[in-house]
Order: sequence, then structure tokens, then C-alpha cells
Amino acid sequence: MSVRILALVGSLRAGSHNRQLAEAAVKFAPEGSDIEIFEGLAEIPFYNEDIDVEGNVPAAAAKLREAAGSADAFLFFSPEYNGTIPAVLKNAIDWLSRPYGASGFGGKPVVVVGTAYGQFGGVWAQDEARKAVGIAGGKVIEEIKLSIPSSVVRFAETHPSEDAEVVAQLTEVLSQLKGHAGEAVAA
Repeated sequence: MSVRILALVGSLRAGSHNRQLAEAAVKFAPEGSDIEIFEGLAEIPFYNEDIDVEGNVPAAAAKLREAAGSADAFLFFSPEYNGTIPAVLKNAIDWLSRPYGASGFGGKPVVVVGTAYGQFGGVWAQDEARKAVGIAGGKVIEEIKLSIPSSVVRFAETHPSEDAEVVAQLTEVLSQLKGHAGEAVAA
């Protein structure tokens, strides 16, 4: 049985280095795992309880919840916007946190990684994402981290999948997440 990992990318930019990092994760997914990058975060309206009505949930939000329901684990790719989590990623967490008591995360393992222009690789945003997703019902695996600094320089001419150091670190992250997801599925 393959472990299903849902990847959410916090940048909507076409040339996003976090998107490229997610593509590398798909390429280097460990045997026995399947990583799906969720498409459509830009179409999900900002969370509003007035429109989160059973039978009438916006289609894009329902699609996210459906994808989350079939996932065994989550892998977030977060850049850092003004020292914190991008709104599109926070909005996805908000939609998955509802309905109250039935989180789309359902205690499933969650890992947050990413890259950013700054010297710390977006750690503030990634810490904020871990905090939010943990409150929203995800089982955040705190010890699995990957923050790649200086993304604009490092990936100016090289895709993350062609950077041997990044590939080695990402492969380790994926292997560990697969292990946690496999344990959760078996339990």
C-alpha cells in the first residue's frame, strides 16, 4: 500500500522556488509513497463561516478537503512573506480546520519545509505554519525541518532537483515523513 502525501505550496508565483522544491519532492518521493501537489489554492476564497455551509461549500474548498481526506500525511512548502506565513497557506489551514471537531488534518503527520531569500530560509514562516497546523488538528513532526536560505541566489540557474545537497536533505525529509505516515496508517 502506497503512502499518500498531499503537498501544499505557499507561493502562487509561476517561478516559485518553493514550487520547484515541491516538484523535486515529487521526483524523489521514496518508493511506496505518492506525493501530490495540490493545485488550486489561489481559487479558494478566504475562509468565512457564512459560506462554509454543508452542501454549499465553495467548490475549490471542497476539492481541498477531499484531497486532504484521502491523504495519509501533509508536506507544506512555505516561503516567508514579511516574516510570516503566506496568506494562501494560512487560508488552506483555516479551511482544513473546519468543520469544528472534524479537521481535515485528522491528526495526520505534517511536515513544513521551504526556502526563502533571507539568510534563515524562511524559518519564521515555517514555525508559524507549524503552529497554525498543529492547532488546526495536524500532528506536526517538529524534528523534521528543512529551511534553505538565499533561494534567489542559490536557485537562480539551478532547479532544486539538480542541487545535490538539497536533494540529499529533501530525500531524508521525505523518508522520515513516509515513516511517520506509514506508522499512522498502520495504527
